[in-house]
Amino acid sequence: MAFPVADRFKRLPPYLFAEIDKKKKAALAAGHDVINLGIGDPDTPTPKVIIDALTQGAADAATHQYALDNGDPVFRKQISAFMQKRFGLEMDAETEIYPTIGSKEALANFTFAFVNPGEIALVPEPCYPVYRGATYFAGGVPLYMDLKAENDFFPDFDAIDPRDAARAKVLWLNYPNSPTGKLATKAFFEQAVAFCKKHGIILAQDAAYTEMYFDAKAISVFEIPGAKDVAIEFHSCSKTFSMTGWRVGWACGNKELIAGLGRMKSNVDSGIFTAVQRAATVALQHYDEIVPPLMGMYKKRRDTFCNGLRAFGWNVRPPEGTFYTWIPIPKGYTSSQVTMKLLEEAHIVTVPGNGFGAPGEGYIRATLTVPEDRLALAVERIKKLKW
Repeated sequence: MAFPVADRFKRLPPYLFAEIDKKKKAALAAGHDVINLGIGDPDTPTPKVIIDALTQGAADAATHQYALDNGDPVFRKQISAFMQKRFGLEMDAETEIYPTIGSKEALANFTFAFVNPGEIALVPEPCYPVYRGATYFAGGVPLYMDLKAENDFFPDFDAIDPRDAARAKVLWLNYPNSPTGKLATKAFFEQAVAFCKKHGIILAQDAAYTEMYFDAKAISVFEIPGAKDVAIEFHSCSKTFSMTGWRVGWACGNKELIAGLGRMKSNVDSGIFTAVQRAATVALQHYDEIVPPLMGMYKKRRDTFCNGLRAFGWNVRPPEGTFYTWIPIPKGYTSSQVTMKLLEEAHIVTVPGNGFGAPGEGYIRATLTVPEDRLALAVERIKKLKW
């Protein structure tokens, strides 16, 4: 007996990376030394001070019961203190902060909480696929905003038809941006806040990479006066503290938006394991000793990789934030062709830019989540290829 999945899945774009996965496994099986620059997952272990906090928390029987849906009060207060210290922001720990199981589920659950069938979600492309997928699942209509080099990888709000803006419920932003590596400026966030206020749109800023920056500090949308009237921001411990598998983060901002997210989550999931929240609290407390060395490491990797590619003519713009490089490909090729060539001839895994949306055609994405010497080796392999 066949049990087909729900029709809503038919609206999702096809999985474009299946052939890459197949060829990667074949290369590994053949004994090739594969350099995996495809996955956005830190290669460094979670710092010991965080692991120790988890161990201690897990040994406490008080953490073994259901956790509070809206998070451990100590963790919420620590988040509030972090937002004050890092961004100079006042966030009420009771009503303006909500711990989440990482940021991915929060992005999706927020969409279900606020987007009605037929309403528009303004989605940047290239983008993290959850913005698109969650909109489809909620019955909404994604309206794409192209992120192009000529616009410095910012969406052009003036290009949005006022009739579409009138139907829009949410504007998705993601800065520092995956996959382009672009940081937001205050001027851009000011435009975004003004646009959302003018049209009565929710501004949803995915801030998963705000602590991954290099030459200038990443900013919060709430550094813009009046942003809290329309905005919610999603943060994550995953990349910041090498805690991707721990699944812990938070949303913060407008009280009504936080309450709506909480109402949705209370119906579909449970609170984060309290021991994990205690460990995340310790992570934030030790931010100054953990994060700067990690960012220094990624900066060295960025410079080694990007400078190496630029040395033989690849016009790659070093990322301002995140650990992704957004690389323009040689002329005469498609993104998928370059990805396959790198995998088959150089045994390097990358991701075709069009996998993040049509405007990503002409680029590939490579991560900085392997050691510096492996990135240097990748550069040497690419240099030897004939294009």
